[in-house]
Amino acid sequence: MEENRARLIAAARKAFAEQGYAAASMDELTAQAGLTRGALYHNFGDKRGLLAAVVNQIDAEMAARAQEIAAKAGDGWEALLAEGAAYIEMALEPEVQRIVLLDGPAVLGDPSRWDSQNKCLEVTIITLERLIAEDVVKPVDPEAAARLINGAALNAALWVAASDEPRDVLAKAIEAFRALATGLLAKPA
Repeated sequence: MEENRARLIAAARKAFAEQGYAAASMDELTAQAGLTRGALYHNFGDKRGLLAAVVNQIDAEMAARAQEIAAKAGDGWEALLAEGAAYIEMALEPEVQRIVLLDGPAVLGDPSRWDSQNKCLEVTIITLERLIAEDVVKPVDPEAAARLINGAALNAALWVAASDEPRDVLAKAIEAFRALATGLLAKPA
């Protein structure tokens, strides 16, 4: 059963990236996976459920990559900024653009309600709690600050993904993200 799920997710990921969610045919997708529509319904409920699984997988990969980049920047404030900037920069990747940032919200609704986004939020809250305790960040509510930082990164990524000139927008988005986040510092940078 787990192998069938993995095959369907892999086929859907390819189809959604190449054709978009709306144009991807469930019959072609299941045939590509060597399975039936029944297997899709059994494992995911419907095409929307399959998209949610694909988004969750890609989002988890994005979070892991962003955390790796953050780890190279250290474990403090700069790591937090590097993680956000890395997330924004991933909006240049066609698969991320189409599946996570364009089709995902259009089909699945508000990303702040996605499990994968909430896992990122939890990590950001923990980081901010530590930075507040170390007097790096102002004594603000860590959840509120985390929601605003993650929301800024997500909205910047959405802007990049939807832009006609994503590379030009990327530089502006990262600069503004860093400037906004820096307002949380206990001592001006």
